Amino acid sequence: MYQLLKKKIAQYSTKSKLQLVRGGGEYFDLLLDLISRAKHHIHLQTYIFDDDETGTRVVEALKKAVSRNVEVYLLADGYASQIMTKKFVHDMRISGIKFRYFEPLLRSKYFYFGRRMHHKIFVVDAMWALIGGINVSDRYNDVGDTAAWLDMAIVIEGEIAQQLCVLCWKTWKSFPLNMSITPCEEMAMNFDHLLDRTCRVRIRRNDWVRRKNEISRTYLQMIRSANSHITILCSYFLPGTVIRKALRDAANRGVKITVVTAGPSDVKLSKWAERWMYDWMIRNRITLYEYQPTVLHAKVAVCDSQQITIGSYNVNDISAYASIELNLDIKNEKLASELENRISLIIEKDCKLISKEELVKNRNVFRQFYDGFHIG
Repeated sequence: MYQLLKKKIAQYSTKSKLQLVRGGGEYFDLLLDLISRAKHHIHLQTYIFDDDETGTRVVEALKKAVSRNVEVYLLADGYASQIMTKKFVHDMRISGIKFRYFEPLLRSKYFYFGRRMHHKIFVVDAMWALIGGINVSDRYNDVGDTAAWLDMAIVIEGEIAQQLCVLCWKTWKSFPLNMSITPCEEMAMNFDHLLDRTCRVRIRRNDWVRRKNEISRTYLQMIRSANSHITILCSYFLPGTVIRKALRDAANRGVKITVVTAGPSDVKLSKWAERWMYDWMIRNRITLYEYQPTVLHAKVAVCDSQQITIGSYNVNDISAYASIELNLDIKNEKLASELENRISLIIEKDCKLISKEELVKNRNVFRQFYDGFHIG
């Protein structure tokens, strides 16, 4: 049975209802509401889970779900979520929350070796799910007078949620992909009432251990097939050689390419490296903006007002080759147009255009040499 589901996961589903969700309070209010609806089981798998105000609120809601006899499985990356205290973790476990860390091959407080579990998946009863780039921490929420980092997600009802539930079980149990039947598959579920042939969605993964490079291929396909325009929001935009060539070729055939990157950044070294690419992007007629109010953490692309990819994947080599990532590919004109409109408002209200004149003003001889040598 799992082999059949595995085949379905690789295909587009037309039996899911989707809605865009902005990060911050909107996202966490929805997350808490879905937890309150749970009747059978909850899976929450995330890169960062913090024991701050936001993390505590989520855990308290999960504890209430456990008290209703809901099975709760919480999996956090063993490197990025070391911020949680031992007491916080102990209290979760004694409350009945089934918690564990996703472990790389080797790790300490200062390094890891092996995969990072960078995906962010939340599933309730194999019926509802949230997919995006949002971790469980105050930085991603609106707390007090501090605005959340800019992020986006998709809320799903339907068949894709069941498929995500299966993947969560497999990750939790670390089963080989050709073994066992998960509880999600054993549930009698029918999604025919959600049939919408104008909305097609599929799951895409990157995981070098599983030899999955699907999200990278999605980005290449979108860029290479774009007819009119493509817009990318990315928090750590450092595309490799293959994607840079695809972007350059698309621009040369007249595709309007817009990239929105972070202004303020939580990873200074990454931002410094990213800015070395600005001259290359402008030389190749890519329109470039920096988001100003807070850190931009969204990971989304939309093409020709027709298709979207959204999830945990950053356009850089770490996401391409090192981390476990998960995105959704969505083909739906209404949702794609809505996303483009949202991004247009963000650009108009909160972004700064990075112009050629500004780059020239700030350029020096060493920068010119570095750009020419490293960016082809």
